[in-house]
Amino acid sequence: MASLRRRHQYPLRLIPAISAVSAAILLLFVFLSFLAPLPVDNDHIHRPRISNDVGEDKAAPKLRVLNSGAVHLRDLWTTKNAGFYYGCSNASIKFAKAAAITQPNRYLAIATSGGLNQQRTGITDAVVAARILNATLVVPKLDQKSFWKDASNFSEIFDVDWFISYLEKDVKIIKELPRRRGQIWNPYTMRVPRKCNEQCYINRLIPVLGKKHAVQLTKFDYRLSNRLGTDLQKLRCRVNYHALKFTQPILEMGAKLVRRMRARSKHYIALHLRFEPDMLAFSGCYYGGGDKERRELAKIRRRWKTLHNHNPERERRQGRCPLTPEEVGLLLRALGYDRETHIYVASGEVYGGEATLAPLKALFPNFYSKDTLASQDELGPFSSFSSRMAALDFMVCDESDVFVTNNNGNMAKILAGRRRYFGHKPTIRPNAKKLYKLFLSRDNMTWEEFASSVRTFQRGFMGEPKEVRPGRGGFHENPAACICEDSEAKTKMGLVQKEPGKGSIPIKRDVDVAVEDQNMNDELEWSDPEDEDDLTSQQGSNLHNETSLEYDPFSSEEPELDEFLSD
Repeated sequence: MASLRRRHQYPLRLIPAISAVSAAILLLFVFLSFLAPLPVDNDHIHRPRISNDVGEDKAAPKLRVLNSGAVHLRDLWTTKNAGFYYGCSNASIKFAKAAAITQPNRYLAIATSGGLNQQRTGITDAVVAARILNATLVVPKLDQKSFWKDASNFSEIFDVDWFISYLEKDVKIIKELPRRRGQIWNPYTMRVPRKCNEQCYINRLIPVLGKKHAVQLTKFDYRLSNRLGTDLQKLRCRVNYHALKFTQPILEMGAKLVRRMRARSKHYIALHLRFEPDMLAFSGCYYGGGDKERRELAKIRRRWKTLHNHNPERERRQGRCPLTPEEVGLLLRALGYDRETHIYVASGEVYGGEATLAPLKALFPNFYSKDTLASQDELGPFSSFSSRMAALDFMVCDESDVFVTNNNGNMAKILAGRRRYFGHKPTIRPNAKKLYKLFLSRDNMTWEEFASSVRTFQRGFMGEPKEVRPGRGGFHENPAACICEDSEAKTKMGLVQKEPGKGSIPIKRDVDVAVEDQNMNDELEWSDPEDEDDLTSQQGSNLHNETSLEYDPFSSEEPELDEFLSD
């Protein structure tokens, strides 16, 4: 009987121990649940305050962001059919060597204008202008007095010896004007109109060069027509894509930044983000910051007397407002780039600081810049020079797997053209005009509906071959004369069929037709800048590129504003 009581006591003694262990496991589970990260397919983004119809601000509801599952049909890191096109800029056999055509005692000097990338377009066009004039080109002078206040000279940004030697068969280039009668030769200064074509240069400068022998063209930006003969367009490409090479210190530091991005992830996106207070003030757009934002941006606008008051709603509707950092993030997530994607951001001062960047960082926590990738000591030789810092950003953006921008400035355009030339690497140009309505109504639709609409609107704006028809847009953005098609490779892949006596005929597929239709609808939007003056005068209204934020240097009468907006 005693032994039976003892047997019944053993289970009773185990009950407290079991309860204690269960309680400990429960507490451990609760503790770990607090430490666990948020699910990667479910981001709740709290948007900044937005404007409603009556002009008062209200807190926006949060948007539930999911990974877009329907994009598995395409590779996010390559462009379709890119392998069938390649950059081609060699001169034809009809293009005479510089030694045979350069006239003695005829020198052309130029003074560039604006930031690094605007100056890059000026340098490129200066080489072509010297070729048109059969003149010897003096190494261009960089703008050291503009808004950017960078005292660097040409040889501190670009490899000057490489520049001269690479182009020696096309244009004779010297580092400085020879002395004249033992004295420093001060050239005759003048300015040519913007969009000056080949005949314009000949008519305006040949007589002057005949008398003065040395001419310096001032404020040399956008001074050459988009419409030139094929050999001159290919010369533009040789200058921009081959002859203009950064100096060794810039190349080494830029390569180091790229390696550090690659060490973190196999692929990365580069975002050129222009959201500075001055840029937003110029745009005339409103971003929901209430009276404080209106006062601050209005104060900046008063610095430029020629700026008129804009209707913020109309500017946004016409696609002229820079996308916010959050909108860029939502665009990328809708296109299929998930929360684990690494992103490099090239930007200046962002209006609103960290609060403005917070939604983008929530969507893409792997967020980097040159300041987070490199130490102050490493950036020391560059940090006091805006053009050298811009060159570092240029390199990291150029080497990225995907490039996206929220603006249509010179860096965005030059990189778009460069990436077309070197293999059509994915380059996302936001279709701001159509995305505008979508961003406004995004809280009234599911994420799947939002993402599907984004992908539809972005068709034809992703850096695919032949998105933009030859001759449309600026040449630096769309160097069509320097893009060749590999018909043999297409034939092997079954994209071209041969008919007896008719040669190769491209086979159009549904995707190609859809892209073509998109371009047809946007044909007027992509009109050449040289057509826009005529079209505007005929129609009495401005024409806007759907991807353009209309920071058009042609439209400003303020030199400092031109320079700031240039990059």
